[in-house]
Amino acid sequence: MTAAEAGDFEAWRPRLVRIAYRMLGSVADAEDVVQEAFVRWHGADRASIREPQAWLRRVVTRLALDVLKSARRTRETYVGPWLPEPVVEEAETADDVTLPLMLALERLSPLERAAFLLHDVFGVGFDEIAETLGRDAAACRQLASRARAHVRAERPRFPVAEGHGLEIAEAFFAASRSGDMGRLQAMLTEDVVMHSDGGGKRPAALRLLSGLEDVMKVHEGLARRYGAASRLVRYAWVNGLPGFVSLEADGMIQTTALAIRDGRIAGVYVVRNPDKLQRVEAGTVH
Repeated sequence: MTAAEAGDFEAWRPRLVRIAYRMLGSVADAEDVVQEAFVRWHGADRASIREPQAWLRRVVTRLALDVLKSARRTRETYVGPWLPEPVVEEAETADDVTLPLMLALERLSPLERAAFLLHDVFGVGFDEIAETLGRDAAACRQLASRARAHVRAERPRFPVAEGHGLEIAEAFFAASRSGDMGRLQAMLTEDVVMHSDGGGKRPAALRLLSGLEDVMKVHEGLARRYGAASRLVRYAWVNGLPGFVSLEADGMIQTTALAIRDGRIAGVYVVRNPDKLQRVEAGTVH
């Protein structure tokens, strides 16, 4: 491999990692997949590769599909609700694959998921997708169409302005930690849902909490027992949603992301599983 070819790969690496992460929901697995693609790129016959980026997308997608089959089996025995590993950024990004959409993708077959992500999110043509998935282009269009119908409700229709989203996150943190339940309740929709992912390694709800009464009851208990001990680390965008990183009473990091609908919070997504927070924790050390 020439220095120029290695440099090309490094320039493409972030996009390849994004593809793999959207498939797998794990940054570590995505990076492993892309590194394996690099090894294969290093040993490939350059004369047989007409379009290097397309070749690498195919390799990454196929490797991710192999990993996904194993990951889906593992998730069948996962303790409590599963959430993807949080990606925390200081500013909102243009990518509209937010956390609710990533959860909706979990309900798709692996091939539907790949066809939808490659075409609708990353702008790949169906001829290339057909070669990647080993199907004809018409079948891949059908896969993407079925996926689109299943996830349509979870695609952001009314994006939240960056400043307004973080204002809501700030108000949520203040109300939930201070015990101001009246203010908190006014911020939530009647059909609010709450996912709390502890992975069986930290205390968390073992089921999806659905509805205002359920979610308020949990926050009342948390504020009473731990509210004063919870410390803000920073406000941020978590998987495309406004939210924050906090240091909780047990001395460990967690992330909270908020789905906003018509100015109120319709979804609360809390990641407490320490296995999924190693990169976030490393990012808090200065």
